[in-house]
Amino acid sequence: MPHRSDTIAALATPAGTAALAVVRISGPDTARLAAELGGGAPPPRRVRHGDYRDRAGALVDDVLQVFFAGPQSYTGEDALEISCHGNPFIAQRILEDLLARGVRAAEAGEFTQRAFLNGKIDLSQAEAVMDLIHARSERALAAANQQLRGALGRRMEGLVEGLLGVVARVEAYIDFPEEDLPAEDQVHLLGEVDRLLLETKRLQATSHYGALLRDGVKTVIVGEPNVGKSSLLNRLVGRERALVSPEAGTTRDFIEERIMVGPHSLRLIDTAGLNPAAAGLEKQGIVKTLECLEDADLVIILIDASMDSPALPDVPGLAARVGAALAVANKIDLVSPEGRAKLGAAIGVSALTGEGLDRLETEIVRRVDDPRLSVTNVYVPWPREAPSCAEQPAPSCGPGEVASYHRDDARCLVFAGCTRRTACPDHIPLCPSGYTRSSWSGEG
Repeated sequence: MPHRSDTIAALATPAGTAALAVVRISGPDTARLAAELGGGAPPPRRVRHGDYRDRAGALVDDVLQVFFAGPQSYTGEDALEISCHGNPFIAQRILEDLLARGVRAAEAGEFTQRAFLNGKIDLSQAEAVMDLIHARSERALAAANQQLRGALGRRMEGLVEGLLGVVARVEAYIDFPEEDLPAEDQVHLLGEVDRLLLETKRLQATSHYGALLRDGVKTVIVGEPNVGKSSLLNRLVGRERALVSPEAGTTRDFIEERIMVGPHSLRLIDTAGLNPAAAGLEKQGIVKTLECLEDADLVIILIDASMDSPALPDVPGLAARVGAALAVANKIDLVSPEGRAKLGAAIGVSALTGEGLDRLETEIVRRVDDPRLSVTNVYVPWPREAPSCAEQPAPSCGPGEVASYHRDDARCLVFAGCTRRTACPDHIPLCPSGYTRSSWSGEG
């Protein structure tokens, strides 16, 4: 059981061979240890160079020592940092010697725990330390730094102060019921409660974005067999990560890779092709695909732009599983300029040549940064044979946004060529012959 009266020590740098390693010590016996190791009382915040000798007097390494007198230290206690050469054997020898001198090995996160318990940081800042260490993108790093500097804590503190003020006024009215509450005071009190609720909801709404920053944006590529899902993954990753073959159904299980797109870390997942006639292993692969879609943050619905009528198989429950979706038309290197014009708002790319990937990456960043697009929505674009935007009113259809029409219980991808935004379902374009308009949800 850890006790705050213990003096603790641990390696502050990653294990392994490196140029330097840092051993950190914190606790009530730190000043005594610093004096023993350095041959006298250490000056605070001054670098002292010397030999590190163990209790038997054997030379271990040539080190630098910095002593921090509490409470002016990370933990709020006396602390000592010893920089030695980054040989794991040397670092281990120093730690073993410190343990022999009465120091206890620190538990995971114990230095930050002591900083919190000693009032050096609040709980949100303690959590930010872990986020900062594990940040994998520019946005995650910036968010962790802001939180570490107290941005979240200050917002929480303001909400707590506001709530305490409301509670104090309500208690005063309860304690003195004979005092009539003026109407303007009632309005003010209710207005303050509404404001605090709104601020709380706004703060709560940022939790999803925070999870994206910490864990990466789970981005699932779906589509028919042989539309180029694995080729697109390989192009985005920058190497041959997935096997590519002209034979349909090559991918039987999902493949995941982490990539950087702009300031964001993406967990890019290539999945088995959605084939309604699949059997055996291929069918099991489609089950895995649907499982990946259930908690996807972003879905890239990939179609073959070189086909006359790009389509998705009718997979039960697919629409319910698709969240923020992008329609991406692959193989545009095989499409004529006239054919490309008919793609409308679908993002045209070529996994073979790399054409269009800049636009795709820009749209991914826009989607992740826009909190309005982090909710589950299915958008309605038009098919190639549908009237142009000038001829028909349009739904909410930004670049690559996706939804579907149904024809004889089969699901067909369609594309929109406009940017007009409206939340009115009546403004969905008329369906082509043989189609029925599906239900639609959008932001407007």
